[in-house]
Amino acid sequence: MAETMIRCKKCGQETADAQLLKNGRICPCCGNYFRMSARERIALVTDHGTFREHDGELKSRNILRFPEYDEKLEKAVETTGENDAVITGYAKIGGVPTALFAMDSNFMMASMGTVVGEKITRLFEYAAENRLPVVGFICSGGARMQEGVLSLMQMAKVSAAVRWHSDAGLFYLPVLTDPTTGGVTASYAMEGDIIAAEPGALIGFAGQRVIEQTTGEKLPKGFQSAEFQLEHGFVDLLLERRSSGTVIGRLLTANTAAERRGMYERV
Repeated sequence: MAETMIRCKKCGQETADAQLLKNGRICPCCGNYFRMSARERIALVTDHGTFREHDGELKSRNILRFPEYDEKLEKAVETTGENDAVITGYAKIGGVPTALFAMDSNFMMASMGTVVGEKITRLFEYAAENRLPVVGFICSGGARMQEGVLSLMQMAKVSAAVRWHSDAGLFYLPVLTDPTTGGVTASYAMEGDIIAAEPGALIGFAGQRVIEQTTGEKLPKGFQSAEFQLEHGFVDLLLERRSSGTVIGRLLTANTAAERRGMYERV
């Protein structure tokens, strides 16, 4: 069977899918980051064999009877093998017990519907009850339009769970990947204690054209890139993919040590 070849959109070089995965979905020729599935991401950063999935059985339903939504859900499930756009669970990262979620752009561009909101909310509640930090790998095209206002309500719902977790004196690290946009950016993507982003990731709320048409102003080139967000204080660090598990493990270890010494004071 012939190997599946993947072409890099940046340099045009083709690489075998297996080799690309082994390289962390990074182009070996130019260093361009490809998008990863949620399970690939989890395997990359967690200690081997420690991940335990939560709520994997939850599935979206066409509550509003939106035209063709059933077909789109069926196709997304068939294509990805997942029931929805986020995977949640427990794992160890660098030896530290952690609650973890990873969003999958292959499932309707990781749009946030009721199941995505419910699973992430349950994860933060589980983390608060069990005194665990939360690490989230985030990508999204925004709220899921096929679920209307029910999708938008997830912004407040998840944000309340994040606040409850924070009020318990616990640590939350969102890692923004390409793309992180819309209502996800406007809520839990930007509510972490430390906000990390992958190099080159698109991060924003609305698209550049929409903003320019609304404001009547020309925006600087690359203003929604992770590098621009870092320069202007919207994210705290750029996280190289291949070292992400090690860096996150160190952050979690440092946070655990600080908690034990009573260094955090919540207001």
